[in-house]
Amino acid sequence: MPNKPRDLCERTFLFGCDIVNFCRELGKEPGAPRQISWQLLDAGTSIGANTEEAKAAYSRREFAAKNSIVLRECREALFWLRLILATRLGPIERVEPLRQEANELVSIFTATVRRARLPTVVQTTVIVGVVLLTSSFYFLTSH
Repeated sequence: MPNKPRDLCERTFLFGCDIVNFCRELGKEPGAPRQISWQLLDAGTSIGANTEEAKAAYSRREFAAKNSIVLRECREALFWLRLILATRLGPIERVEPLRQEANELVSIFTATVRRARLPTVVQTTVIVGVVLLTSSFYFLTSH
């Protein structure tokens, strides 16, 4: 994907389309290639579906949970792509861009999940700290 969309829903949708097209070719060969293509197809297409669900989350906690599922599916897709490369089940020029995109998605969703979980704690700490500082300052200046 030369010009990758900034919108993650669109980016994961396009990745899913690329996975479908690749798996259609890989699945034509019986045995291990077909079985692996099914596994990759399942993981690679659920990334986009779960990204859409995460976008519709009704709370920060649900957003983090849905994106954790996306991250898990990204990691699984990355595993299957690495396996395909290592066993030479597909042409490197077709598999490597998919592996690279899966790797980038893992990085993006790792950061997304971390951010979705972290700020709630940081905000609470900052608010409590400000209240305590304000109370201490008020106490010191009023006496």
